[in-house]
Amino acid sequence: MAKRYYVYIMTNKHNTVLYTGVTNNLSRRVGEHREKRGSAFTKRYNVVNLVHFEVFSDINEAILREKQIKGGSRQKKIDLVQGDNPEWRDLSDELLGW
Repeated sequence: MAKRYYVYIMTNKHNTVLYTGVTNNLSRRVGEHREKRGSAFTKRYNVVNLVHFEVFSDINEAILREKQIKGGSRQKKIDLVQGDNPEWRDLSDELLGW
């Protein structure tokens, strides 16, 4: 089975904070954020909802995409989320089976 890498965007309950990350295990990483074992930023701002993710087979492509998203404006991140998830639903429940 081919390795998969994920670039993801998470937010807080009010969708006012956006966090972009990359991982090879999306389920585990979302769980870490929810359990406050993620980054200091996500702990501080209570970033717990998965609102966007992209799948890659090459880690270098995933890292490049993460940097591209992080380097973009806040509005570009909002547009990216709204393009796939206009209601800003927490995707972890339906996609990760939580």
